[in-house]
Amino acid sequence: MKYTHLYTGPDGLSHFEDVDVPEASPLTMAAESIIFRTAQAGNASDWHTAPRSQFLITLSGVAEIVTSGGETRQFTNGAIMLADDRTGKGHTTRVVGPEPRVYLTVPLKQ
Repeated sequence: MKYTHLYTGPDGLSHFEDVDVPEASPLTMAAESIIFRTAQAGNASDWHTAPRSQFLITLSGVAEIVTSGGETRQFTNGAIMLADDRTGKGHTTRVVGPEPRVYLTVPLKQ
């Protein structure tokens, strides 16, 4: 299984990193809750940082995230991202395509 880690680098900018979770070593993290969310097609958030370390799991629709480090990725059905860029300039997010984005937010215990 894989997830994308969105983090703040030493340069103060947000970056993506792909993380492999080995089948033989399941990853366990304590979560605070699970939040079901919907963002309508065309919804966009200007530069922002993650409010806390949290997993975002896209169930349907497409989110496009641009890091302040200059990389762009799209997250579709089943994509898992750990948003952890809590300092610096952050990233932008927008829903692309005609469908709303339905996703889960899973804040991690600090």
